[in-house]
Amino acid sequence: MDGDGASSTGATPSEEMNGTGNLMDFLDEPFPDVGTYEDFHTIDWLREKSRDTDRHRKITTKSKESYWELIKSLLDAWSGWVVMLLIGMLTGTLAGVIDLAVDWMTDLKEGVCLSAFYYSHEQCCWTSNETTFDDRDKCPQWQKWAELMTGHSEGAGAYVLNYFLYVLWALLFSFLAVSLVRVFAPYACGSGIPEIKTILSGFIIRGYLGKWTLLIKTVTLVLAVSSGLSLGKEGPLVHVACCCGNLFCSLFSKYSKNEGKRREVLSAAAAAGVSVAFGAPIGGVLFSLEEVSYYFPLKTLWRSFFAALVAAFTLRAINPFGNSRLVLFYVEYHTPWYMAELVPFILLGVFGGLWGTLFIRGNIAWCRRRKTTLLGKYPVLEVIVITGITAVLAFPNPYTRRSTSELISELFNDCGALESSQLCDYVNNPNMSRPVDDIPDRPAGPGVYSALWQLALALIFKIVITIFTFGMKIPSGLFIPSMAVGAIAGRIVGIAVEQMAYHHHDWIIFKNWCRPGADCVTPGLYAMVGAAACLGGVTRMTVSLVVIMFELTGGLEYIVPLMAAAVTSKWVADAFGKEGIYESHIQLNGYPYLDVRDEFTHRTLATDVMRPRRSEPPLAVLTQDSTTVEDVETLIKDTDYNGFPVVVSRESERLIGFVQRRELTVAIKTARQKQDGVVSSSVVYFTEDNPQVAEACDPQPLKLRRILNLSPFTVTDHTPMETVVDIFRKLGLRQCLVTRSGRLLGIITKKDVLRHMAQMMNQDPESIMFN
Repeated sequence: MDGDGASSTGATPSEEMNGTGNLMDFLDEPFPDVGTYEDFHTIDWLREKSRDTDRHRKITTKSKESYWELIKSLLDAWSGWVVMLLIGMLTGTLAGVIDLAVDWMTDLKEGVCLSAFYYSHEQCCWTSNETTFDDRDKCPQWQKWAELMTGHSEGAGAYVLNYFLYVLWALLFSFLAVSLVRVFAPYACGSGIPEIKTILSGFIIRGYLGKWTLLIKTVTLVLAVSSGLSLGKEGPLVHVACCCGNLFCSLFSKYSKNEGKRREVLSAAAAAGVSVAFGAPIGGVLFSLEEVSYYFPLKTLWRSFFAALVAAFTLRAINPFGNSRLVLFYVEYHTPWYMAELVPFILLGVFGGLWGTLFIRGNIAWCRRRKTTLLGKYPVLEVIVITGITAVLAFPNPYTRRSTSELISELFNDCGALESSQLCDYVNNPNMSRPVDDIPDRPAGPGVYSALWQLALALIFKIVITIFTFGMKIPSGLFIPSMAVGAIAGRIVGIAVEQMAYHHHDWIIFKNWCRPGADCVTPGLYAMVGAAACLGGVTRMTVSLVVIMFELTGGLEYIVPLMAAAVTSKWVADAFGKEGIYESHIQLNGYPYLDVRDEFTHRTLATDVMRPRRSEPPLAVLTQDSTTVEDVETLIKDTDYNGFPVVVSRESERLIGFVQRRELTVAIKTARQKQDGVVSSSVVYFTEDNPQVAEACDPQPLKLRRILNLSPFTVTDHTPMETVVDIFRKLGLRQCLVTRSGRLLGIITKKDVLRHMAQMMNQDPESIMFN
């Protein structure tokens, strides 16, 4: 669609009569809207790719003409890296701000810092001079609400007042979050990863990655996490990063005008999102590759790497955790692990797989109920009720009262000589010499046993409440709650193994590696393995999960236990159902997503799936030289198809090409405005030769050869559906025409393929709701 459209008005009357003028090809000038898609439609990957190749060829040719064009071509080549730099910087900044705000607002539920109200508990006691090492959580500057209001910090009255205010703050935060989402950006709810996966597979959801969604999601994410609900900020950060990617795409026409190129940028943005969520740049790149992206060329891999690096670097510069590290849960274990420990690690993997299955089934059943019953009509009430229940049950238990990230951090920790946690209340042997880092196994004291009870209750609470929390109308991630469930289970198992090793070190399994007075078992490591297993069971990640876990904790020697747990949890969970939580939500919402991992094994043919079926009216087609403008406009008005095949004539039905509905509409509208003599009775031509105008009184013909796709993808009616599904999946087609010896028989769209697959799996084919 390049060239010059000036000649369209400058042709002489005689040229017009013979049809030799360039009049009917006014489409030489590109028009504004061609090539963009309607909302809730699928993009045509092949077409986007060829358009980008044309654009690139044009720039390369022009760059040889002058220095200015050469500079422009260099700028065009650099624009991809510039976009990545901007995405990384903005994502890192937003993540840092979110981390700091969440810390402060989570502590606000319990008390306030008198020296500076914007300090969190930890920052408040850092700046205090009266803080001692043993009571590092207590300092006069930090006061709980009851102490501030009544002057008493102990006693039943103070406890009740603190309890009441904790619940009140939680309700306030969650109410604000759900109200903002409802009023300003309905798309800002949920985790966002199922929709991002669908968008990256070529689907268009307008506004899902818009500016409002970015702003509201960032603010409400802080509120939702601070309210103490069982949700994390990791999934939503991927959505936030993709919003940043979309924002910067609009600055460069290379990306804003090409939906295929835009998706390459969004893939890299997803990597930056995980990079800042976990402080795991390489894990982010692998997550984007394994879990979210649909089309991931090598170039995107490098760009993702760069975006993740810049994002991590920016976050490190902000230093939200104040420990000069990117990682949330930095651990230093000093003991190696032993072969016999693989048994409990694998058992944790089995637990992770079972929890994943239970969670997915429970959550999908609840979300389906939300969709089909009155429950879905009262999202605000639902959030308030769940927050109320969570806060009331969470406050009495110190392990559920604190933020989930802090809980995981404590569970991952090894008990050093300086730990004040209840989990480290072991009975010390007075005669033992105490090297600082390598403390031998000791019998558990009363604190450990009471901590175990509290952890067991916390485990049941987390398992149940997370099922109801995920999928509410507020931003909610799944990584942290899943890891918390696994970490609690892992720590309990770890303490059990440790005590067995201490009391029965003469058993044959402990004899080889556990002598009395040695530090054999690290319970924190079991928590780490359990966390990986549960996260794997829910999301079905493997490679990226292990990399994220060791980047997250800095525990490089423990890759084998993590791998064993991740693989076991995936096998166990896959035995009950192939879909992870994101795929299940995609199915529940009916998004047109063709999963690369699904296998199609049924023996059906293209002719069984194509439309029209026998009972349906014939296929709506255009002929190459006998359809009038009025016919075309009527066809567009009466149908809602995405495009129309063009045939030689209705009798022969020999296929010539395919024309998109949107381009046809725009072309006719533009022709009526810009070209004289085009009326309703003008004939539309799709032929190579210029049409002859027989008499002077005949209306001006309209030649639309330019918008005709002369190489539409076709299969024969006997092509196996297995092949057709593969073609749709690997080439990202929107539709495919079915022919026999050149004659057009019907059409298969992506929706038809998805419906057919659903039917073959005995699901409701009408659940696929978009084109």
